[in-house]
Amino acid sequence: MNDVALPFANYVDMIASLLATWGLKVLGALVVLVIGRWVAKAVERSVKRVMTGRESDPTLTAFLSSLAYYVILAVVLISVLGIVGVQTASLLAVFGAAGLAVGLALQGTLSNVAAGVMLLIFRPFKVGDYVDVGGTAGSVASIGLFATELNTPDNIYIVVPNSSIYGGTIKNFSHHPIRRNDLLMGVSYDDDIALAMKTIQEVLDADERILAEPAPVVAVSELADSSVNLVVRPWCNTSDFWPLRFDLTRALKERLEAAGCSIPYPQQDVYLHKVD
Repeated sequence: MNDVALPFANYVDMIASLLATWGLKVLGALVVLVIGRWVAKAVERSVKRVMTGRESDPTLTAFLSSLAYYVILAVVLISVLGIVGVQTASLLAVFGAAGLAVGLALQGTLSNVAAGVMLLIFRPFKVGDYVDVGGTAGSVASIGLFATELNTPDNIYIVVPNSSIYGGTIKNFSHHPIRRNDLLMGVSYDDDIALAMKTIQEVLDADERILAEPAPVVAVSELADSSVNLVVRPWCNTSDFWPLRFDLTRALKERLEAAGCSIPYPQQDVYLHKVD
């Protein structure tokens, strides 16, 4: 009977020793894990609430809130492993090497993500703007973490990688509320320049889409080979830019011709000499 009780007592002592050694560590690790996950969720909600209050882009809000959650959760997991006795230094070295390998393999994709985050933060353009980015012009349909989608005026769908956009020149034609139309009208050298400028000014004054401030400019630009060129520079709302440009081009031609001015075109005079 004593022989049977002795091994059982040894098992009890061994279990008690294990509980004394690991019980508090495991309990502490569980507490840290639960509290850490709660903190990560709280930070995620806080980031979403702050960015939503600032009317940030929904894509950027979701990305940054998720990033904050997983970064905190990773720190918590590393802390938990350290509490239970796992050597986290070697584990971090392995993860670092793996992260470097993945980063090198996906450097093109990661550069697009980084550029997408910068575009969403600094917002050089927004959905609906007409832009020229990455050598392509069109209206912005959407801005993602990897690429930006454009629709051209002739309704062609184009996807431009974000790294090509943020690393190049960005032209946003819709950013400012007003724009200036630059037209060039040529009249003959025989025409009355003062009459031509007066006629152009009358056309500008009659169009309600042209703004009084900044005042439109009508001036002699150059004495070209076949014409005296006049610059016509009226300001208008950005939404009226192209309709106004099309209408002014026609109206100026018709009114100048009605006023007796001619629209010259390049010509060459050829002289033939008869040789015996």
